[in-house]
Amino acid sequence: MRERGGQAVPGMLVLMGSGETSPTMVEVHRAVAGRLRSGARAVLLDTPYAFQENAADISARACRYFERSVGLRVEVSGDVTGADWVFSGPGSPTYALDRWAGGPVGGDLRARVRSRRGVTVLASAAACTAGLATVPVYEIYKVGAEPHWRPGLGLLEPLGLRAAVVPHFDNAEGGTHDTRFCYLGERRLARMERDLPPGAAVLGVDEHTAVLIDLVNETLDVAGRGGLTVRRAGSSAVLPAGTRIGLAELRRLAEGTGAAVLPATPPPTAAPACETLEETVRSCERRFAAALAGPEPDPAAAARAVLRLEAELVRWAADTEEDAGGVDEARDLLRLLIARLAEVAPATSLRRLVEPLLALRDDLRGSGRYEIADALRQAMAKGGVLVEDTPDGPRWTTPPR
Repeated sequence: MRERGGQAVPGMLVLMGSGETSPTMVEVHRAVAGRLRSGARAVLLDTPYAFQENAADISARACRYFERSVGLRVEVSGDVTGADWVFSGPGSPTYALDRWAGGPVGGDLRARVRSRRGVTVLASAAACTAGLATVPVYEIYKVGAEPHWRPGLGLLEPLGLRAAVVPHFDNAEGGTHDTRFCYLGERRLARMERDLPPGAAVLGVDEHTAVLIDLVNETLDVAGRGGLTVRRAGSSAVLPAGTRIGLAELRRLAEGTGAAVLPATPPPTAAPACETLEETVRSCERRFAAALAGPEPDPAAAARAVLRLEAELVRWAADTEEDAGGVDEARDLLRLLIARLAEVAPATSLRRLVEPLLALRDDLRGSGRYEIADALRQAMAKGGVLVEDTPDGPRWTTPPR
């Protein structure tokens, strides 16, 4: 581990459940990177997704995210020797394990934790590999393999923790089926727990949540939107964002000898939770609908909702978690709202002309001048405005083009 000013970079292990290159984790990354000194070597370990055809694009987006949002210049490398800061994230846990376990990278990652030096950030698929057992999520959820564990890297064992790390713990993408617990669901996780070594626990990290372990001071902070679940033999203790405990207390929880704790005063790394992209999309959709509801639509307010959605898409452009599909959904909605705005805006401008004409027609009918009122109605129809008399009064529409 390289030295800075005669001192080693302080040791920290960070486990993220998801959102590792999204706006939700920016403040956490900044707080962690603040431990580094000028000139620190920062490495992006791309192994978990290196098999993908778009691997270079994922790396480029991640590097831009860390440089622009975090202020950290990152190099893509398969060698973490001497790195001050190491990050690895999305992809396949088993693909990464096949290349890390028994090789120099696995040994270097374990040495970083054992020596309590350097910052190591593992998220999503990479976080899966940190414990004594790993969820082969692709094989089980996408290929249909029987539920089973793969041996993990064992990064937690030097900390006295016998546990498997399960990210995406509170995932709810399934809708009609259970995708919690990294897409396993309750039935499969309960079955797999019985296959863990005696005394082992599950550490579940929620999405858009980070668990920051200070290896020197032996403390643990939970930051972000969700929490850390310590699950053992079907019972669970949940440590919500803002919790700070000692590693000794976490070990007791994992062994089943400790009680759940209440959140302490949020530490500096527990920044206020940021909206997820899905939440922002729904919020913009509601604002757009509200702006156009009622007898007097407000196209300007609707346009502001569209512009906010577009700005959020720019902010989330670096997100490397492709399975969520949130960015594609947001783009689809953006196109739909723009089309709706184009339809509504002319009608809103037309209203200023049509409403006085309808009032004039009503006066003509009220004074018995039906022939002139009908002529006015026919003239409006030729101009593209169709008037229908209803029990509630006249209603006008413009036919679709």
